[in-house]
Amino acid sequence: MLFFNLVQTELYKIFRKGRSYIGFGAIAFIVIVIQIALFVDGESYLELGTQSLKDAFTFQGNLLNGYLSVFIILTSLWVHIPFLIALVAGDLIAGEAAAGTLRMLLIRPISRTQIICAKFLAILIYVLAIVVFMAAISLCTGLLIFGEGDLFVMKDILYIFESNDALWRILASFVFSFLSMSTVAALAFMLSAIVDSSLGPIIMTMSIIIVFMIVSSIDLSIFRAVKPFMFTTYMGAWRAFFSDPVEWQKIYTAAIALTSHIFIFLGFTIWHFKRKDILT
Repeated sequence: MLFFNLVQTELYKIFRKGRSYIGFGAIAFIVIVIQIALFVDGESYLELGTQSLKDAFTFQGNLLNGYLSVFIILTSLWVHIPFLIALVAGDLIAGEAAAGTLRMLLIRPISRTQIICAKFLAILIYVLAIVVFMAAISLCTGLLIFGEGDLFVMKDILYIFESNDALWRILASFVFSFLSMSTVAALAFMLSAIVDSSLGPIIMTMSIIIVFMIVSSIDLSIFRAVKPFMFTTYMGAWRAFFSDPVEWQKIYTAAIALTSHIFIFLGFTIWHFKRKDILT
């Protein structure tokens, strides 16, 4: 019971801070801007995307629909959401250490491991709220503005998913996005336990993600050797839901890799925090 009370306290701390709402505001703003841009100039966007196919195919129906708009939003935002997550997770321990309130937690009859687990569970709930909010506002605004229709996806080959087939793929992509963002949160949380400055873990998390993404985008043999060990390599695996058949093996591999990173980051956080001198 004391543990869940601590989780509630940590959630209160998170949502009491103004920075915790920056992510919701930024997502709402960007989603609405993208939807308006598609409403105004979406036909030109589709024209550009289908230009090379018009000699072989004739497209009919509502190609510019709510499902396509959500797919475009997912493609645009999955790289940027980690920074919004790091803004909150990176401050969870370091912020209290800098303010001197962290030591007060030890007065309560609860272990350091339980303190870390409660804080981490709280940040996972925050990440879930962010992902659910993004899914809800994307789907609601997209379907309201453009309506339903078949989902047109151009990868290595052209995929066209029927309306009822597209929805579950989109929802599954958001579920996988939660796992990806939880990995980012675990990294920022670990750095927050190591660094006493509240700004340091945020900057370090962003720097690591940027460096990893740059390395992942450069096709050199030396980089190919380290890519399997970088969590950013697996964060884009949500796209595997938009293949026919679904690339389940790729999704399972990515899910295992991301989950492993979460446990490694959390395990190191617990190990370090149990040995950290927070009384001086």
